[in-house]
Amino acid sequence: MGAGRVFAYGAAAGLIGDLLLGDPRRGHPVAAFGRAAGAVERVLWRNHRGWGALHTAVCAGGAVALGSVAARAVRPSAVASVALTGAATWAVVGGTSLAREARTIGRALEAWDVEAARARLPHLCGRDPQALDADGMARAVVESVAENTSDAVVGALVWGAVGGVPGLLGFRAVNTLDAMVGHKSARYRRYGWASARLDDVAGWPGARLTAVLAVLAGPDPRGAVRAWRTDAAQHPSPNAGPVEASFAGALGVRLGGTLSYGGRVEHRPVLNTEGRAVGTSDVERAVRLSKRVTWLALGVCAGARLLMSARSSNRGK
Repeated sequence: MGAGRVFAYGAAAGLIGDLLLGDPRRGHPVAAFGRAAGAVERVLWRNHRGWGALHTAVCAGGAVALGSVAARAVRPSAVASVALTGAATWAVVGGTSLAREARTIGRALEAWDVEAARARLPHLCGRDPQALDADGMARAVVESVAENTSDAVVGALVWGAVGGVPGLLGFRAVNTLDAMVGHKSARYRRYGWASARLDDVAGWPGARLTAVLAVLAGPDPRGAVRAWRTDAAQHPSPNAGPVEASFAGALGVRLGGTLSYGGRVEHRPVLNTEGRAVGTSDVERAVRLSKRVTWLALGVCAGARLLMSARSSNRGK
């Protein structure tokens, strides 16, 4: 069985596994990686970019190396290769947990239980829930669903199509490191610089594919294209900008504006200024759009990998 079919079958199995099982409550492989990365940080931390770059290289490189060794070990068996790809895909994607958390908050908001929604919001994003009313929390959820569709699903599939199991594990390692040390706090402004920049690079193709698929899968393709073209570049994140703007346009809502993270207030540009304010019903609409984008991304990435494998085989003849 060729590498293209191994990825296609394995990625599909992994997404189905995520759909059926979600993330385990204990012993998640990504959590284990986070603990290992934290141990490395305790040894290497210095207020210096070079030491931060070493931390990134050790952790992300270790994940890629582990994936390479595992893939090489099972290569003689097509069944084992598909199983490994499926397990790796299930381990690194988080679409089901993303939808579950978003819907939990959405149901609380629909029931006018603002305090329950505030208590749950930190499970989904880093916003300060006490600074948000019901509509503000709904907007935060929609933005998180959009961004994490790229970070937690599509980006992983893209790199899996490019690099197989090592690509899957490497992308999730980079994304996790950015979440751990890539923010601009006093401790990590310098040390986390390499992780943040590498995450920007690794996330670039997945973010653009997510934005394109949101245009195709959303209820307002023209609005999605317009918001992407006019507003995405104003976002401080080169990858979140296209994704959030295309979701905003596709759903016909306004995203962005004033945000609060741990007491630090940020004033971000509004995305899709022609849209309406986000309401609680838009949480479910965003989740459904995320799911459509996920399965379209599987088709695109699997098809691309099959095409690359076919071309490689033809060159070898």
